[in-house]
Amino acid sequence: MHLILTGATGLVGSSVLDAMLRNTAVSKISILSRSPVRMAEDAKDSRVRVITHTDFESYKPELLDQLKDADGCVWALGTSQTKVTEEQYVKITKDYALAAATAFSTIRPSNHPFRFIHVSGEGATQTPGRFSPIFARVKGNTEKLLGTLSESKPTFRVDSVRPAFVDPATHDAINPYIPPNGVTGIVSNLGFALLAPGIRCFMKSMHSPTQHLGSFLTEMAMGRYEAKLEGPGAFKLGGGYVVGNSGMRRILEL
Repeated sequence: MHLILTGATGLVGSSVLDAMLRNTAVSKISILSRSPVRMAEDAKDSRVRVITHTDFESYKPELLDQLKDADGCVWALGTSQTKVTEEQYVKITKDYALAAATAFSTIRPSNHPFRFIHVSGEGATQTPGRFSPIFARVKGNTEKLLGTLSESKPTFRVDSVRPAFVDPATHDAINPYIPPNGVTGIVSNLGFALLAPGIRCFMKSMHSPTQHLGSFLTEMAMGRYEAKLEGPGAFKLGGGYVVGNSGMRRILEL
């Protein structure tokens, strides 16, 4: 199975790349990245191909030709709303994802829909209130637009997954590759050390250990959880599902 990955130099993307490398059913990994991906270089795995891609709003025919046999994509490209302007955040979070999904919707695997797994975030909402933060509004709107796109294309499926407290503490394989200030989720690095023990022990529904998160996103792109998506912590949106962190933990029986 051929999978596409974006955001491979980030925290969530690193966890997905590790999962893809460990999964023997993944026959090819195409990484779209502006910069070199050190984990991919160190892996020395013939299945991995890093494609330098600098404009995530444009997908030329020659690039799509390299991806024409892909079965799915994990869209882990993103940034924190605290690191960019609101305009930049909208571009990176919404515009890039929609441009990629529109382009990849032309890829048609032979025996199943192309699966686009969009990494969203806990707290995203389609019904923002007056005090909803930028990330909640933008991510929720992105989920909705992607769902609408997939609803109109039977050969293209979008599912959004909402990690919460993304925790790499025991994930030794990716720790050397996590970028500075790369721990993201419902808290910033500043509060990570203080809040992590409490969340791990007393707020498990908000805990997203990267070993499990990376594997879950990979297997979602492979269509492995189709029969388990409906239930608590997940809801239908457009042509696919939005899976919250508690839904992921339910499916994985954590």
